[in-house]
Amino acid sequence: MIPPPLPSRMDMVVIGGGVIGLCLSWFLAQAGVKVLCLDSGHHGGSNANAGSLHVQMQSRFMRLYPGLVAGLERALPMYVAAVRQWQLVAAELDADIELKLTGGLMVAETADQFAFLETKCRREAELGLPVQMLDRAALDRLAPYLGPAVLGAELCEIEGKLNPLLANAAIRRQVMRCGAVVQEATTVTGLAHDGQDFTIAAHNTKIVARRLVIAAGSGSRDLAAMLGVAIPVQAEPLHMNITERTTPMLGHLVQHAERSITLKQLNAGHIVIGGGWPARLQGPRSHPTVELSSLIGNVSLAQHVVPRIGALRILRTWAGINTTGDGRSILGAVPTVPGLFVAIPGDAGYTLGPLCARLVADAMLGGTTDIAINEYSPIRFA
Repeated sequence: MIPPPLPSRMDMVVIGGGVIGLCLSWFLAQAGVKVLCLDSGHHGGSNANAGSLHVQMQSRFMRLYPGLVAGLERALPMYVAAVRQWQLVAAELDADIELKLTGGLMVAETADQFAFLETKCRREAELGLPVQMLDRAALDRLAPYLGPAVLGAELCEIEGKLNPLLANAAIRRQVMRCGAVVQEATTVTGLAHDGQDFTIAAHNTKIVARRLVIAAGSGSRDLAAMLGVAIPVQAEPLHMNITERTTPMLGHLVQHAERSITLKQLNAGHIVIGGGWPARLQGPRSHPTVELSSLIGNVSLAQHVVPRIGALRILRTWAGINTTGDGRSILGAVPTVPGLFVAIPGDAGYTLGPLCARLVADAMLGGTTDIAINEYSPIRFA
């Protein structure tokens, strides 16, 4: 389908129609700004997301990037605030997005893993997170579905989940109601800045805007480079599965202290299985593509942690895109290019999306932000 003609001039153009780009367009339009949101649909991380709401530090990130843990610790208050922001967003939408904060369990199978979680739990508690350690006896009362190999877990009380398909659609409707223009299947092919205005080339059309926001996840690197700005992020293809419906059994967001797994059950009864198993980019458009080894490994680990999953059929498996950088969000103005802003959430980006959008919108509107974003400025890559 050929997209409708693009407007020639806008107050604000947001590039990226994922959760952060849509929320940013919503908040700005709500404040009376004339907004155009452009989305290519390529490498759309939000549309392939599993809907986990993470708060505690993820062991997978800590293992992969030990040198970045200190920065992740400093960012922990953002994750607590991000959950509150999701609650505010859900209250304004026209649909139930299945937001539930039933708690998250990070399980351990060995004494070494349990000791790792104890150290992590103490540090997170010092930083204000509502966390506690549970032995097997406590888990038997709280989460009897866990397999016999699990000997304990860390519980974070405010972790949870939502249905990203329902959330993304409801947020998009809200954006349209506020008067923003959302143009999908639209690839930006050129960006220029004359010191005052931006010229955005897309679909053989040029749009002039006074201000521009790059919120395109892993695609932000190439877009920013058109304006001479370094944003060192890249696409990380990851694997996902969803099972057939079953009776309610999995009340928490479940992760592992050492192995890559996330488990949660949707309202309809489907169990979503993920956790960072690799996929690959394939073909001329680098399409996220499933790896058979990840499919087998992911579901095998899932039924090891929760044995009852073994009796269920996998209905669908897919690959999505995660955006990786230095683990921290990239937020705010680019001082070297007046009028340019960046909005890229850090690790667990879907969790952080609406909060990061709120912070950048507040900064653009000239107000104060609830969380200081200086530390997350894109200028750190200059």
